[in-house]
Amino acid sequence: MTSTEASEAERTRLSKAAVIDRALAIGDAEGLDAVTIRRVANELGVTPMALYWHFRAKDQLLAGLAERVWGEIDTDVGSAGDWAQQLRCMLESLVRVLRAHPCASQLLASTEKLHGDAALRVTETALEVLRRGGFDTAQASEIARSALWTGLMLVMSAPGFDPALDDADRTELMRRNQVRLALLPPDRYPRLVEAAAPMTACAAEDQDFHYAFGIDLFIAGVQEMAVRAAAERATTEGASPPVPGG
Repeated sequence: MTSTEASEAERTRLSKAAVIDRALAIGDAEGLDAVTIRRVANELGVTPMALYWHFRAKDQLLAGLAERVWGEIDTDVGSAGDWAQQLRCMLESLVRVLRAHPCASQLLASTEKLHGDAALRVTETALEVLRRGGFDTAQASEIARSALWTGLMLVMSAPGFDPALDDADRTELMRRNQVRLALLPPDRYPRLVEAAAPMTACAAEDQDFHYAFGIDLFIAGVQEMAVRAAAERATTEGASPPVPGG
């Protein structure tokens, strides 16, 4: 078999999905810096040239990974019902996906431009939900962007977050941080000392509280903004504002 024939055979048996699967696994295990065309090719047992049929450079590969992550976010919220609950479901889905893929937060933060169909679909759904909630186009756009960054920051601000660390190293890091805060002078930092554990929480239930509280905080803020927007419209139009939550 000639080199050309070998390259063609590699291309034929190597799907784009397989490349993304392997690249995402590497990124989740070791961080995005470890994701290179050569590394992915080596793990798939092919030459780097075989990957060029799908991705000509690393930035294209990362865009493909981002599209895969966007595609895992649930947009099946329906067209009726409580808009705030629908927005909550989308934000909860975003956080679940980001937690499932340790490299995803950095990935979406660095490739936030909406190019792929999956990213466009998620954003379109969020905007539709917010428009049904009574927000105008400018307000809905700001809230949709804030929802994405809220999800990203919730994951990236979780105690011990570092995609490059394994579980043992992450636990040790959080333990040291807790000890450092607990040993601060209590006369100067009484609140930090008493909050040493929750500020550096490592137990699963503490992590769950971190995410649930953050999502509650965001949704409550959006609901309050909806009430204000409705009141402003009612004042302008001379009508009675709707009942909150209606």
